[in-house]
Amino acid sequence: MTRTVTVGLDGSRESLAAAEWAAREALRRTLPLRLVHVKENDSHPKVLSGMDPEARERWEALPDETAADLAREHPSLEVAVERLAGRPAEVIGDSVGEAELLVLGSRGRGTLTGFLVGSVALSTVAHVECPVVLVRAGTAEKDTGDVVVGLDLTRPREELLEFAFDAAARRGVPLTVVHGWDPPPVYGINPVAVNPHLIDDLAEEKSDALTRVLAPWRERHPEVEVRPQAVVGRAAHHLLEAAENASLLVVGRRNRRARLGFHTGPVTHALMHHSPAPVAVVPHD
Repeated sequence: MTRTVTVGLDGSRESLAAAEWAAREALRRTLPLRLVHVKENDSHPKVLSGMDPEARERWEALPDETAADLAREHPSLEVAVERLAGRPAEVIGDSVGEAELLVLGSRGRGTLTGFLVGSVALSTVAHVECPVVLVRAGTAEKDTGDVVVGLDLTRPREELLEFAFDAAARRGVPLTVVHGWDPPPVYGINPVAVNPHLIDDLAEEKSDALTRVLAPWRERHPEVEVRPQAVVGRAAHHLLEAAENASLLVVGRRNRRARLGFHTGPVTHALMHHSPAPVAVVPHD
């Protein structure tokens, strides 16, 4: 089966922005673009019966018109349309198959939209085997900023770094690597207040550790300018700050199942909802 960049399409501004972002990403990867349009078995007939004929015709023509618009804008892009039936989040998750990347629209700033509505849709992000990129309307064309990735030095994930370095290389932009850390408390006492030089020593130690982790990746990707940041404080805060002018924010989520189902982890969950830049959620072991 041919690998693709797959995008979920529902007619919202966010899904159309996701389709445009996915088209450019497919060209970068020299892959076909697959537009997936889902008909909901239960609600679809009722929804269509309430539409005037012109609105119904526009809705049904949406995937083909979107494909035609993208093909005109990107003449070298191969675009395919697939119509499926079922619950959108579940159907798209099940249909990813050999996709190299799944792209979905995101409203951001606290809500997800289109195919990302409710817990079922969030589970799509959390359980598909390929990376998922969430794109907000208005951010789809911002491709010149840094790629930003968050890194846990206790568990530096190869899948995350490989995706981030590859994304930066394909765009020809720098890669900002952010590691957030907190000084360890000593029996409830703030050690920095006891020893003001401790923060400087710890900062140097964290910076050196980050440099060591990144060294083999710099050798592997000499074309990528790397900007490491070992910063004091919550990782999510610093990643959101770095994402303000980024072309892509890369975060990870573990391939594991919790008692109440799949989840993405608190940092990734927060960034999915609040990042001003497109967010790539990369699964890892």
